[in-house]
Amino acid sequence: MSWDWNYTGEFLPDLLSGLRITVVATVLGYLLALALGLVWTLLRRSPNPFVSQTTRWVIEFIRSTPLLVQLYFIFFVFPSFGLTLGPLTAGIIGLGLHYSAYTAEVYRAGIEDVPRGQWEATVALNLPRRRVWQDVILPQAVRKVVPTLGNYLIAMFKDSPLLLAINVIELLGAAYQVGTETLRFLEPITVVGLLFVLVSVVSSIIVRRLERRYATY
Repeated sequence: MSWDWNYTGEFLPDLLSGLRITVVATVLGYLLALALGLVWTLLRRSPNPFVSQTTRWVIEFIRSTPLLVQLYFIFFVFPSFGLTLGPLTAGIIGLGLHYSAYTAEVYRAGIEDVPRGQWEATVALNLPRRRVWQDVILPQAVRKVVPTLGNYLIAMFKDSPLLLAINVIELLGAAYQVGTETLRFLEPITVVGLLFVLVSVVSSIIVRRLERRYATY
């Protein structure tokens, strides 16, 4: 089977539309993962044993459950409890929730890597707890883990085709639709692979630059 460039030009706009959905789902899911992961981390450091242990088990449960199962649960099971979500919304929540368990561990490692002297200095200065975290601990902790968090963004982007399972027509979904309509999959699936490689390589270069930048601090 030879490559048909005219056919490629015809379906390319559909794939770019799917790529837009993929990017939207990845970016919004990633922002949710960053925010929720920080919440998990702070709750896990709670002086209340019940809160900290419950959070620990929640994180472990999320990490131990496949992303696809979580997506199915959010999209297909939540309606049984009266909560019906659109495919894209369910996908964003699923991606964000799944990766929040991993970003939580990254935050935890960054916080634990903050020198003990920094904690002691905040006590000596009698800083309010909010300022301790906002002005001293978190800026140092997050700076140390930016490269790792960037790697999770790339991983989430590559996991986005799983959203097709809950009817989100993202990049791979768009290619599948094109292929089923024409019974020709060579060009659309190949282009999808190339787009994933292109975006992932560019993102990897950015992450490596961040690693070199923050390694100097």
